[in-house]
Amino acid sequence: MTNQIVSKVEGKVLVLEREFNAPRELVFQAFTQAEHLKHWWGPRGWTLPVCHLDFRVGGVWHYCMKCEDKNQGEYYGMESWGKAVYREIAEPEKIVYVDYFSDAEGNVAENMPETLVTLTFIDTDGGTKVINRGEYASVEGLQQVLDMGMMEGITDTWNRLDEHLESIGQKG
Repeated sequence: MTNQIVSKVEGKVLVLEREFNAPRELVFQAFTQAEHLKHWWGPRGWTLPVCHLDFRVGGVWHYCMKCEDKNQGEYYGMESWGKAVYREIAEPEKIVYVDYFSDAEGNVAENMPETLVTLTFIDTDGGTKVINRGEYASVEGLQQVLDMGMMEGITDTWNRLDEHLESIGQKG
């Protein structure tokens, strides 16, 4: 079993896949419950001091990632706000939401690309495959987030998810 992210770009769509060694229901919960998200969402060295989650169709997840790692230099102390609006939920198979960059009040950052995200959770022999399909309004919007280091960020984030699932699996 590989813990590498498989990624492919198809025009203005970025598809990411990774398998996690945990049952599908648990992986789904890790993406949909604040008490899980606080442990793994965001790159290494970043915390989630704000995580307001209303997990229902039409509901909003508003969060803040903050860099707490002094070794990250200019990023130390930086805050990055995001907002997701849920469009479709089929537990434990699928979540569709629109992902935005936002401010502390939840106002959408107009100068940043929004993403239509479809998360699919698939049972496998070894656990759960997560497929994250992000559709951008334009090829340029996708390139903008790639240039911002999105692949490094998602790799870090999903590594942290893997560690979180392992740690709660051992408690259970």
